[in-house]
Amino acid sequence: MAVKRKKKNRESNGPSAPAWMVTYSDMVTLLLTFFVLMLSMAEMDKVKFQRAVVSLQGAFGIMENKPPDETQTDVIVPEIEPIPLEMLQSVYRKMLLDLQKLELDEDIELVKDRGAIVLRIKEKVLFDLGSTRLKKQAEPVLRKVARLVKPLPFQVRIEGHADSQPFGALDQTNWDLSAQRAIGVVKFIAQNELLSLDRLSAVGYGDQKPLVPNDTPENRALNRRVEFVLETGGDYRQELPFLVDSSDQLPF
Repeated sequence: MAVKRKKKNRESNGPSAPAWMVTYSDMVTLLLTFFVLMLSMAEMDKVKFQRAVVSLQGAFGIMENKPPDETQTDVIVPEIEPIPLEMLQSVYRKMLLDLQKLELDEDIELVKDRGAIVLRIKEKVLFDLGSTRLKKQAEPVLRKVARLVKPLPFQVRIEGHADSQPFGALDQTNWDLSAQRAIGVVKFIAQNELLSLDRLSAVGYGDQKPLVPNDTPENRALNRRVEFVLETGGDYRQELPFLVDSSDQLPF
C-alpha cells in the first residue's frame, strides 16, 4: 500500500522540466539583463526610439486611443555642435595655407569664432553697395571657396550681414539685404553644383551682429560682409583621418 501511495503522489506532481532548461533560462535572463544595461547607457535618438515603441505596441496589439497630434512633424533639425578644440586648430592652420595657395588671403579673412571656423568675405568682393546681385568677379572667388570647403566634414552656414544705414526702398530693410545676399550665394553654389545642398543653409542678420560700431564709413564697410561658418554636425572622429594632409600640417 505504501508503494502505491508514493507512485500516486509522483503522478499528481506532473512531469518535471529537463535539467538543461534551468541552465537555458538562467542564460536568457543574464542576456536580457545585459542588454537592458547597454540600453540604459546608450544615447538614443528620441524620435527613432518613439517610433520603435509605437511599432512594438502595434505588433503586440497594444494601441493607445489618443487623437493624433496635429503639431507633430517628422522634420528633424540636426543639432550643430562646436568643432572640437583638437580639430579646430589643425583645420584652421591647414586652411590658412590653402587660402594662400588659392590666392584668397587678401580677399578673405579666416577667423575662429565660438567653436567654428569662419571665412569672412567683404562686401566689395561679392556685391556692389546696396545690391543683391553677385558681381561677375565674385564667381571665381566663390568657386575657390567651395573647392576649399568641399573636402572638409562640416556643415556650411552662409550668413549675410549689413550695416545700420537705411537700404533701398521703404519696404526694404537691411535684414532683407543681408538675407537676399546669403540666399544669392547659396543659389550660385547650388546651380553650379559646387557643394552638396544638404550641407548648406542661409541666414540674414541685418545689422544685428556688427564687427565694429557703425559710426564711420570705414567701420560700416567692415560690417557689410558675407560669412561662411563651418560647423560640425556629427561625429568628427569618423572623418578626421581623411581631413588633413599630414604634409601640410603645422605643429600646434
